[in-house]
Amino acid sequence: MRLGRDYAPAMHCPTCLGDDTRVIDSRPAEGGTAVRRRRRCEACEHRFTTYERSVPAAQLRKRSGVLQPFDPEKVRAGLESALADRPVPPDTVERLVARTEALFESMSSVTTQDVGRIVLDGLREVDEVAYLRFASVYKEFQGASDFEREMAALEESAEPA
Repeated sequence: MRLGRDYAPAMHCPTCLGDDTRVIDSRPAEGGTAVRRRRRCEACEHRFTTYERSVPAAQLRKRSGVLQPFDPEKVRAGLESALADRPVPPDTVERLVARTEALFESMSSVTTQDVGRIVLDGLREVDEVAYLRFASVYKEFQGASDFEREMAALEESAEPA
């Protein structure tokens, strides 16, 4: 295996599988949470794009006690469902996912309850309907009384002190 300038394994060309590729352009992507690299294969001259993202080191502890790697795509999917057809800025989902991922930078183990609270806090600030949609799944609402209780709590927290 050929090692690059920074002693990283080489990126293989998707066309010829050669490992002699060169970065011809790098720039921030996804709001600064990733790096986009344009590459060119020295063997076949095919150009392709790669994205470099950080992976949280912390583990997520599920309600069952099982540890698993944090998957921001699951948070993104939940947020997209909650915010579907809501009038919110287009970068809202990415901002809330980044906020949730930031939790992992300061802790070695995070529970699904921690993640749920961070997401709910963010949704409360952005859109109350999306907050209630997410809360109904996260808090496992069983009926209309659960929605009424949560709406009353939302109204209490919104009243000026």
